[in-house]
Amino acid sequence: MTESPPNYVTPEGAKKLQHELADLLSKERPKVVQDVADAAAQGDRSENAEYIYGKRKLREIDRRIQWLTRRLESAMVVQQRTDGIDTAYFGAFVEIEDGGGTRTTYRIVGEDEIDLEKAHISWRSPLGRSLLKKRSGDTILLRRPSGEIELTIVSIRY
Repeated sequence: MTESPPNYVTPEGAKKLQHELADLLSKERPKVVQDVADAAAQGDRSENAEYIYGKRKLREIDRRIQWLTRRLESAMVVQQRTDGIDTAYFGAFVEIEDGGGTRTTYRIVGEDEIDLEKAHISWRSPLGRSLLKKRSGDTILLRRPSGEIELTIVSIRY
């Protein structure tokens, strides 16, 4: 059996997952359980769309609760670096520049924290792996389906 990779997560990511789990347990699930009970009280359940939908929603919530519980149990919270090191590690904000002069800043995070709108990328993604252990001024060659691209690391901060 192959060992699964570590489930690294930033402190902020762990809090977000914990908050979602707590919200599901204390608010969402009890509300849906009550909705299902109310729909069941209306009579014939086989033709009761509210009951059928509510049961489906309850199963989805229970699956999400189980998934969040497993992810949090296996999570390895990685503390933010404070030593001012100029090397990209987990949790770093890395500013890169492409050949056309376009600059983009990415944060290297865990798989459960990926958010493309915030430019949070997984440490296991091709770009994330390419940036790890690199320093400001380093140039990396990123292989993409559309071809290779050369990127220069402009700055690293935590």
